[in-house]
Amino acid sequence: MDYVPHPVDLSGVELSGQLARDIERIAENIHETWALQRVRAGWAYGEKNDSEKKTHSGLVEYDRLPESEKDVDRATVTQTIKMLLWLGYRIEPRED
Repeated sequence: MDYVPHPVDLSGVELSGQLARDIERIAENIHETWALQRVRAGWAYGEKNDSEKKTHSGLVEYDRLPESEKDVDRATVTQTIKMLLWLGYRIEPRED
């Protein structure tokens, strides 16, 4: 395999206090969205991941996921938000 990943260096992009605090909430929603897509496609919880049986151990509530799996969702959220900021977007909190 000759592929060498070259992501944009986002190490200099900082997340503001509130945005950084919302990472967990956004990561949970990412998990919920993924799980809903799986369930709608006929998948169900299973102790072992099996694409033929359509079972996946991650089809549980976010708070029941192992920290290692939550970390994947957190990293996805963090990198996505940092990329948006790097591209020049402004993210402001919702006014309720």
